[in-house]
Amino acid sequence: MSTPTRAPEDAALVLFSGGQDSATCLAWALARFGRVETLGFEYGQRHAVELDCREALRAGLRAQNPLWAERLGMDHTLALGALGDISETALTRTAEIAMAEGGLPNTFVPGRNIIFLTFAAALAARRGIRHIVTGVCETDYSGYPDCRDDTIKAVQVALNLGMDARYVLHTPLMWIDKAATWALAEELGGASLVSLINQESHTCYLGDRGTMHPWGHGCGECPACALRRTGWEEYIKGKANA
Repeated sequence: MSTPTRAPEDAALVLFSGGQDSATCLAWALARFGRVETLGFEYGQRHAVELDCREALRAGLRAQNPLWAERLGMDHTLALGALGDISETALTRTAEIAMAEGGLPNTFVPGRNIIFLTFAAALAARRGIRHIVTGVCETDYSGYPDCRDDTIKAVQVALNLGMDARYVLHTPLMWIDKAATWALAEELGGASLVSLINQESHTCYLGDRGTMHPWGHGCGECPACALRRTGWEEYIKGKANA
């Protein structure tokens, strides 16, 4: 299991949706920071069931490791309904998931990650936190421009200039694919952490929690399920060939 690499007084705020990526990022932060708080957003997403998964994941992480139990702090939820109100997307409306004009899937919510990070920084200022962790990824994703490394770096610069601060935005999944994300979970917490994330996290854009597949709950057809399924199968194949 991973050991702490930072001073215990350092604190982190993890953008925690209740999905596979953010759950892995939460474990990553718990292995490195002395105090870790979590932040979720309710913005009218169709898969709002993901927010309901967070407490089971937090409880499971506390049970995984006594040190993590000591470090895991408050959970926060912010209502950003206005984002959903202005977003005509398949994530915030009942619509068929498809590619939109310009080559982006219609699940793209314009400005979402930029807004999330801005609100996270505002909360971090009140909570005395300098490190902000988000699970965005440029390697294995749906093409969202606000998941790119350049975007996150630009947001960090803007936040630090605009708030006269020294925030550090951490993106531990930026350059790894979904199979490597499962492998990172195993590195951080062994098979028990992989099992926890597999069973309790939520990825499916349609909010399907009724069907349990080998890779987790989901409809099995939406782009998020497809990415998760492919990553799980590659992870299992890699373990078998090791």
